[in-house]
Amino acid sequence: MPASKTTFRCTDCGYVSPRWMGRCPECAAWNSLIEEAVADAKKQPARTRPAGASYPQPLADVDLTETPRFSAGYAELDRVLGGGIVPGSLVLIGGEPGIGKSTLLLQVAQYLAGAGNSVLIASGEESARQIRLRAERLGLTGGTLMLMSETDIDRVIEEAAAGGPRVLIVDSIQTMSDAAASGTAGSVGQVKECTHRLMTLAKESGTAVFIVGHVTKEGAIAGPRVLEHMVDTVLYFEGERNQSHRIVRAVKNRFGSTDEIGVFEMGDGGLREVSNPSELFLSDRQTGTPGSVVVASIEGTRSFLVELQALAAPTSLAYPRRVAAGLDYQRIALLTAVLERRAGLKLGGQDIYVSAAGGLKISEPAADLGIALAVASAYRDAPAPADTVVFGELGLGGELRFVSQTDRRLKEAARLGFKQAIAPRGAAKSKVAGIRVIEAATIKEAIALLKKA
Repeated sequence: MPASKTTFRCTDCGYVSPRWMGRCPECAAWNSLIEEAVADAKKQPARTRPAGASYPQPLADVDLTETPRFSAGYAELDRVLGGGIVPGSLVLIGGEPGIGKSTLLLQVAQYLAGAGNSVLIASGEESARQIRLRAERLGLTGGTLMLMSETDIDRVIEEAAAGGPRVLIVDSIQTMSDAAASGTAGSVGQVKECTHRLMTLAKESGTAVFIVGHVTKEGAIAGPRVLEHMVDTVLYFEGERNQSHRIVRAVKNRFGSTDEIGVFEMGDGGLREVSNPSELFLSDRQTGTPGSVVVASIEGTRSFLVELQALAAPTSLAYPRRVAAGLDYQRIALLTAVLERRAGLKLGGQDIYVSAAGGLKISEPAADLGIALAVASAYRDAPAPADTVVFGELGLGGELRFVSQTDRRLKEAARLGFKQAIAPRGAAKSKVAGIRVIEAATIKEAIALLKKA
């Protein structure tokens, strides 16, 4: 019997090689080539035009009628999805084990079933009894919610096609397998084929499909990178195990804006949405502490305040440490160099630790001024004023650069009782009652203003 032919495919870029290599020559990723079988072209059945196949049409004749959305039962999740669930959409949600992905989807399924929608949960990780026990712990009644414990994608699609649910939840995609595809469940070929089958089901039937994906130790969704390209929406479920809040972040959305976040709080009764995240992130803040600065940040269409904390300590090492939690390490190193060169702070002999309180991850450049002032406050051992909020981008020349959506930042700060804001030049044009804007042109001026404020 002849041996089956195999190739090696890169899970990051899709490069195909006839032999295994430690490093992909296309994208330079290490250990990303996975073996997969090649189907014999002679055994492939003759192709026929499938039912419902599309045909070319003029651009002017394309129907622009907007597909009506329906609510997931949580305003925070609806915001991240772009205004609600779109029929026929394929949504991928990833996160660390135990972070609450299955709990969130079970609560969404319960709401939809209670509203008269048909919902099917196909779980390859838990039995129906385990899901029922979780529902009992969360106080969910069940209603018309349908469950099935299955790892065969053919059975899942067969039941979905027969029952016609409005929403199908697959938990998780790495446990599903297709008998016609090569490899075991979770392999590159199986994940791609199962996702393609679910995508076809969603587009042809109009069923909204949610699939759960595991994440690797680096924080990326496990499996081929093409998985994220196939789906309509990619959501990441973030949070720390020792923190009560959870964040759903959209990194891809064909039906809405990206970088939107939804904030939830984990409790005994499951996940509860947080409509005022600023109060949650500042709830444990202690005023009068050196190195603590409040930053007005923007995530998607939402403005919220978060506390940045810094600690500067003399180092005993030849090379001082630069440690970041919830912030980009490279950005911390860059801003530390700017402070030393442009503001005259002698940080070469100091270990610098910077953290976003509450476990939140911030990537916005407007947090630069807050990071720099927190480090300066910690180095000088001088606390920042408790009623002051800051925001602004910092350049390599030490200059402060204007950032967008100043009005939203100032309104959120004024709503929470802050009296003044230190910001780049031009921010004072935004007139918000109850808060005074102090402009600074350079980081050196901002540090001086912080001492006087």
